[in-house]
Amino acid sequence: MAGPFTVACVQLTAARDIETNLPVLADRVRAARAAGAALILLPENAAMLEPVPARVREKARPESEHPALAVLRELARETGAWILIGSLAVRPTGAGAGAGVADKIVNRCLLVDDRGDVVARYDKIHLFDVDLNADQVYRESATVVPGDRAVVADTPWARLGLSVCYDLRFPALYRSLAKAGAEVLVVPAAFTRITGQAHWHVLLRARAIETGCYVVAPAQCGVHAEGRETYGHSLIVDPWGTVLADGGEGPGLIVAAIDPQLVADARRRIPSLTHDRPFLAPER
Repeated sequence: MAGPFTVACVQLTAARDIETNLPVLADRVRAARAAGAALILLPENAAMLEPVPARVREKARPESEHPALAVLRELARETGAWILIGSLAVRPTGAGAGAGVADKIVNRCLLVDDRGDVVARYDKIHLFDVDLNADQVYRESATVVPGDRAVVADTPWARLGLSVCYDLRFPALYRSLAKAGAEVLVVPAAFTRITGQAHWHVLLRARAIETGCYVVAPAQCGVHAEGRETYGHSLIVDPWGTVLADGGEGPGLIVAAIDPQLVADARRRIPSLTHDRPFLAPER
């Protein structure tokens, strides 16, 4: 088992254009590396938070042509850190651009190693289609085609279970990631202020407690284009459910040490991942 290592979450208020956000991301990645982070995590929509669906589709690029990915791959090589890109708006190509999805994108999380290579990809499975109130109606499925595969990625320090934002509300996904060997669950997000204030902390702590995993959740914060508000409060939570770091409401960084031994300890104390039993579903 690997020893302790340091992670950092970048918290920012992303603008609607990629070119505006790239210098901010570069500064934050370098600052996180200077703070000792070996693994640096960016939030959902890290390079662009465009609230207008038609413009999201226009601005999306194939992964191989994405300007933000090129910059972040070079930053990984420059800093010698691994970078978890919370998500980018990616236009599917090849087999992923079949009938019915040609006009949509995928909301893709990418893990980049210290050589600048993309070593894991995860397309967000659960899409944010909700009506919070008359003024806040979200239809992610109008723009995004959902992924269909859970992903656990190897790093030199621990195995990461990948997810994005609204996935947080589906505990079966995280249980499957933990059972597949994940020790750290990552939840890059752009949670709305309304839902964040009500649910963010409790859901992240619950996912950690249920699985005996660390949960690391870099988040968007503040007021974005068209008045969209995100909650902030990037969190790093240990396997016992203790919050190790909280990013508050403004842009910045949080840093904490991850000790994989604590995952083993938590699962030994409460081995619920081994206690599943079959049962009959209730009749409707």
